[in-house]
Amino acid sequence: MTSPSAVVGRPGFLPGPGGGRFVLDFAPASGACRGCLVLLQPFAEEANKSRRMLSECARAAAASGWRVLLGDVFGTGDSAGDFSEASWDIWLADVRRFCDEASGNVPLVMCGLRFGALLIADALRGGLRPDAVLLLNPVTSGKLALTQFLRIGAASELGSDASARIDTRGLREQLGRGETVEIAGYGLSPALASGIEACEFALHGAVSRVGWIEIGSVAGAELPPAAVRVAERLRADGAEVCAETLAGPAFWQTQEIEAVPALPTALISTLNRVISLEAA
Repeated sequence: MTSPSAVVGRPGFLPGPGGGRFVLDFAPASGACRGCLVLLQPFAEEANKSRRMLSECARAAAASGWRVLLGDVFGTGDSAGDFSEASWDIWLADVRRFCDEASGNVPLVMCGLRFGALLIADALRGGLRPDAVLLLNPVTSGKLALTQFLRIGAASELGSDASARIDTRGLREQLGRGETVEIAGYGLSPALASGIEACEFALHGAVSRVGWIEIGSVAGAELPPAAVRVAERLRADGAEVCAETLAGPAFWQTQEIEAVPALPTALISTLNRVISLEAA
C-alpha cells in the first residue's frame, strides 16, 4: 500500500453561488477505487483546529484505495464569501455539491466530524442518499450547539468578571431582530443560527449502515451515555451501528494543534466494515 505521507490532495474549486467552493481531492493511490468519502468539517474555530487531522485521515483513506473529498463550505477556509454571509441552506447546498462531485459507480460514504454530523442529518432529510455514514464525535443537538456558541460570545462580553452569570438572551434578541452577532471573530447571521438551532441528529431512515468513532480518555470504553442514547435510536430505526472508542485529545478544541495517531487507521477500518455490511 502507498504510504499516506506520499498522497497529496489536488486543490480545486467547485462553482457555486457567490463564488467557488475550495476542495482538496485525494485520488486513490493505486488500483481500483473502493469508494468515495466526503469529509465534512466542524464549526467555526473547531474547523481550523481539525484541518491537520482531517488531512491525515484523507491521505490514509486515499492510500488504501478511497477517493476522498475534503471541502470548505461557503464563507469558511479558502472558499468564497464571508462567514457572516453564510446560511444553513447555503451550507446544505454545498454538502450536496461535494457529494455530487464525489459520486460515481462506487459506494459513497459521508463522514462528519462534530458539527459535520448535523449537516449530514439535514442533507439526508433533504433527500441525499449515501451508502453509509461515518460519525466522529458527532454533535447531535443543534439547539445545544448554538447555545454553547452563544455562551462563548456572552462570556467574552463579561470581561474579567468571573462571578457574573453568562446570559445569552441579549445575543438571541439581536438575532431575533435580524442582526448578525460577532462571536470569537465569527459573524453569526440569523439565517445560519436558526438553521443550526432547528437541526437534531437523525438519519430519517436514509441509511442502514453507520460507523461511529468516539475519541475520549480511554480506548475501548463504552460510548458516553448521551451517545449511547443516540446510537440506540439509530438502531431502533433499523440502522446497524459499528461503534469504536479511541484514546486521545479532543483535537478540535485543544489550545495547540494536536492529533490522534490511531484515528486514520480506525477510520479506514470502520469504512471497510460499514461498506462490507452494506454489501452483505
